[in-house]
Amino acid sequence: MKYVIVLGDGMADEPIEAAGGKTPLQLADKPVMDEMAKVSEQGIAYTVPSNLPAGSDVANLSMLGYDPQVYYSGRSPLEALSIGVDMKDTDIALRCNVVTVSEDEDYEDKTIIDHSAGEITSEEAAILIEAVRKELEDDEYKFYPGVSYRHLTIWDHGEVVELVPPHDVLGQKIGQYLPKQEKLKEMMEKSFDILNHHPINEARAEKGLNKANSIWFWGAGTKPALDDFKEKTGMNGAMVSAVDLLKGIAVGANMRNLDVEGANGGLDTNYHGKAMAAVEALLEKNDDLIIDEMKSRTISAISIFVIVVLAYQIAVVFKNLMVATIVTALCIDSVVWKGSILKYFNNFWKIIHKKERRRMHAATHKVLNAYEFLKSVPNT
Repeated sequence: MKYVIVLGDGMADEPIEAAGGKTPLQLADKPVMDEMAKVSEQGIAYTVPSNLPAGSDVANLSMLGYDPQVYYSGRSPLEALSIGVDMKDTDIALRCNVVTVSEDEDYEDKTIIDHSAGEITSEEAAILIEAVRKELEDDEYKFYPGVSYRHLTIWDHGEVVELVPPHDVLGQKIGQYLPKQEKLKEMMEKSFDILNHHPINEARAEKGLNKANSIWFWGAGTKPALDDFKEKTGMNGAMVSAVDLLKGIAVGANMRNLDVEGANGGLDTNYHGKAMAAVEALLEKNDDLIIDEMKSRTISAISIFVIVVLAYQIAVVFKNLMVATIVTALCIDSVVWKGSILKYFNNFWKIIHKKERRRMHAATHKVLNAYEFLKSVPNT
């Protein structure tokens, strides 16, 4: 059996008062997901134990079968695996965001405006982190560039201190949320002087973009140790993600990371490329389980992604004459393809629903034709 796990990380979001208390997901036009819900098994699972922080790190470990009570050692150590930093047992890893803070006040009175500095590009951010590194790095603290606003600091012989995620305090004055550890606080303050008038930020300001004018430490943790995924599950696994957290989990679990050109974790990520990478891994690379993670900011993009992946998955199902419940997710009213492709999917659902296996052989040829059609569909 082949499996595809599509993770809409943060997709649920929060209710918006101005929208009548509805969430963005409730307001979104998502015909594919609506049709999936009608013909799918649904359920709720608690992926975050009550005594652990509610975040992508804990939840994604749970999704892959790694009990976070046993395996969780902090967010940043998992990201360190992706970046390629070999942590010592005495090291502490810290997430080092580049964020946007207000400019006119003393540092403790500043307001945090944007935890991602306007989804700054990795190329711009790498230059800024290098500027910070030159001024602040010493034998105790080392800085490493990551993806977009997400970077890494390694604290030699450090300690796991309580630190506040920047996205939890947006729009608030930062004083009460700064680290209690004096050196960490001092480096954050100095980073503002280093970054606020850096040429990269001056150019961003001229374009109307948020400056990445401060670093922000959070997510402290110790060196991780994950069991081998294949030994644990008996399956070959692969990860499709642009963010270091998920890529790091894959590294720690000895899963394959599938790098996709243009996949960046932002609004303009390459959804089509991610889907194609998942399909290739399932059909050609002998992988059994694919985890495709998306930072979910556009429901329409998620709908497109789901239909692309699952359209190929049905080809796998029929080609191997195996019936999988995932087939039921293929929708009659696709947001991507109209016309000729729908005649295939209409028939497929009826065949699966009635469990008429003798008709599956004939349907195989139709599916493979659909498979060839899908490969010719341009990037939507």
